[in-house]
Amino acid sequence: MDGKHMQIGEVAARTELSLRTIRHYEESGLVVPSARSRGGFRLYTETDVARLMVIRRMKPLGFTLDQMRDLLDATDRLDATDRLDADAALDADERETLLKRVRAYQQEAAEQVEKLRVQLSRAEDFEGTLRARLERNAPASPA
Repeated sequence: MDGKHMQIGEVAARTELSLRTIRHYEESGLVVPSARSRGGFRLYTETDVARLMVIRRMKPLGFTLDQMRDLLDATDRLDATDRLDADAALDADERETLLKRVRAYQQEAAEQVEKLRVQLSRAEDFEGTLRARLERNAPASPA
């Protein structure tokens, strides 16, 4: 992390989330501003932005707030271990349990992506059918 802090407006622009949504995720415990300005404004870091991007990507796949929280907890714990944080050291069983949780979310995400591909294909077929109908029934252009 580079230590640079951003106010919520910049974070909203970067993540394409509304201020209200970011505040909701904060109230839900999914993201916590890294700091506050002297005036009490929320201040975020690149790590906070990355966390919000994970949440933003999970939402359209139908994950619940609890599932988001669970995945973020697992990845936070794995990341702490990857940074060689001695206090966060995991034994092999704990690490494997966390990896299993992350794999389960990856598998669920893959399944949701496939369902969305099917829906997109059907939507494109439908739009094509309507376009063809309009083209067949459009008045002839004057010559």
